[in-house]
Amino acid sequence: MCRLFGMHAGTAVPVTFWLLDAPDSLAEQSRRNPDGTGLGYFDAAGQPVVDKQPLAAWQDAAFAREARDVVATTVLAHVRYASTGAPDPTNTHPFVQEGRLFAHNGVVTDLDVLDARLAELGISELVVGQTDSERVFALITGAIRARGGDVTAGLIDAVEWLGAHVGVFAINILLCTATEMWALRYPDTHDLFVLDRRTPADHTPFEMRSSRINARSGDGPSVVFATERMDDDPAWRLLGDGELLHVGPGLALTSTTGVLAPPAHRLSVADLNPVAAASQTVR
Repeated sequence: MCRLFGMHAGTAVPVTFWLLDAPDSLAEQSRRNPDGTGLGYFDAAGQPVVDKQPLAAWQDAAFAREARDVVATTVLAHVRYASTGAPDPTNTHPFVQEGRLFAHNGVVTDLDVLDARLAELGISELVVGQTDSERVFALITGAIRARGGDVTAGLIDAVEWLGAHVGVFAINILLCTATEMWALRYPDTHDLFVLDRRTPADHTPFEMRSSRINARSGDGPSVVFATERMDDDPAWRLLGDGELLHVGPGLALTSTTGVLAPPAHRLSVADLNPVAAASQTVR
């Protein structure tokens, strides 16, 4: 199963702890997810920056240095186990479209149907690789355009279409701009957690020690998303089935639930091809 990590903070903060030094860090998780690693954030001018490689993070010293050095308001990271598309930079998350960063955990099928929809909307050119994830992102981008830039509405529209027209195993999404982040868990196939650290004093300090780590980071306010709890803070919360959580520029949290119908063609592992099935069950 691919691993997702996203953090949105009120101001620029170091992210060393979360990407490499947490007790179950992405670097450690990548030993079980060998097909690619990617790190995305926004520079001081608000432009997206992506460093990604079709290699495991623990084999990629450049990734490790980048992760340790990043200071940003919004960060998105992904460790890939390929379900569709070869291990290649064009197939490695996160993806960038129209100034937004996107990463996905899950599988959708019936890609011919999805491709036809993208062609119908005139947005096929947004897809440069072979993954279902990039196709899903393109559909979301098209829906955001149709909604006049309303990301929340566009994301819901796109996922509603997917749920009605293609096979869905899981669509766990992190989508962000320089100032906002959206997280979606749909349906409840895979876990996606949120840690609300907007009041840092109420939570475990960013200073932890174990046989594997000796990490320290700033204690500024932030909201963190991950496919697994990354420390022992009891405030980690599992998103609900179909829950869309939006973190605004001022760290305001908005939860949208009950608007997405269950997938009409919900898939199980037995419905997936062997490669996709392996990608969703690896630990």
